[in-house]
Amino acid sequence: MKIVHVVGARPNFMKIAPVMKAIAAAGFAQQRLVHTGQHYDASMSDVFFDDLGLPRPDIFLGVGSGSHAEQTAKVLIGFEKVCLEEKPDLVVVAGDVNSTLAAALVSAKLLIPVAHVEAGLRSRDLSMPEEVNRILVDRISDLLLTPSRDGDENLLAEGTPPDRIHLVGNVMIDSLLSHLETARRLGIPERMDLAPGNYAVLTLHRASNVDDPMVLSGLLGAIELIQQQLPVVFPVHPRTRKQVEAFGFDSRVQAMKNLKLCEPLGYLEFLGLTSQAKLVLTDSGGLQEETTALGIPCLTLRENTERPVTVTEGTNTVVGTDPNSIMYEAESALAGRGKGGRRPALWDGRASERIAEVVRAFAVQRGLA
Repeated sequence: MKIVHVVGARPNFMKIAPVMKAIAAAGFAQQRLVHTGQHYDASMSDVFFDDLGLPRPDIFLGVGSGSHAEQTAKVLIGFEKVCLEEKPDLVVVAGDVNSTLAAALVSAKLLIPVAHVEAGLRSRDLSMPEEVNRILVDRISDLLLTPSRDGDENLLAEGTPPDRIHLVGNVMIDSLLSHLETARRLGIPERMDLAPGNYAVLTLHRASNVDDPMVLSGLLGAIELIQQQLPVVFPVHPRTRKQVEAFGFDSRVQAMKNLKLCEPLGYLEFLGLTSQAKLVLTDSGGLQEETTALGIPCLTLRENTERPVTVTEGTNTVVGTDPNSIMYEAESALAGRGKGGRRPALWDGRASERIAEVVRAFAVQRGLA
């Protein structure tokens, strides 16, 4: 069996790395890795291959940045050529980025089966480009590999045939658990003159938060108050840095003496940082899951989440973008009243092994193994 895996942005790497490793260990398939280049600079892409032990990409499309339409179109054109040359028996995509949608669409039109890692997640917010991507990819995928029970329920409610749905658990947690001790041994908090367990981590990158000056100003207002209580580490996404400068918020950010700005970190460095934080504030989907697995209070700076299990079972609280709500929940967490939560079912570090078994069964069914 010939499998082509597609990655394009940082979250994809953490999901595909353990899957490729598990399939290689099972020994029933030849694997090829395609990197679309949606995230293309070293800090946003290359370092993740080293940290996660991913093989170097067999094919690099180099699509780069651009609008949603531009990125999707470039991947459509480039990946179609890949599929015509490689003739894969299965294409594996992960998550909800533009590369995921484009690769799935090419495959479906060429009648190549698609496996979607992290299927079934829904925010119910179609203003999010990622939500559109999730719905479309799930609709045209043959193997829907869900991280939690709510994913199954969403797909069934949308009329997905039950035999396509496979509850496998969360592959992000596979990567986290397998690299956690190595990450902590790096001593990242100490390198930043931070006391483990006595700082917060902030990430911001979504357009709804950083492209609107009123929203971004409100978020910075909350951070101004939080950083007065404990250090806040802020690895600044390139998009966010650009908008902070464009809106003239530079001096405001620089005036926060306890806000520590840094460049985006590699996977191991970032895990070493977040895993020893007292509090995480984020608009990232993956961090909601990782903090739940680690038992660290997380405040999601959005109005909704496609990962409700992190709220119902985990440590996540969706606080929106109102500074008062953010401060109230932050003070509760810092006072020890943050959500304790528990790790959801099948978030046990073996999701990739279950995916390999699903793919092997698919191969046997198709006469490919």
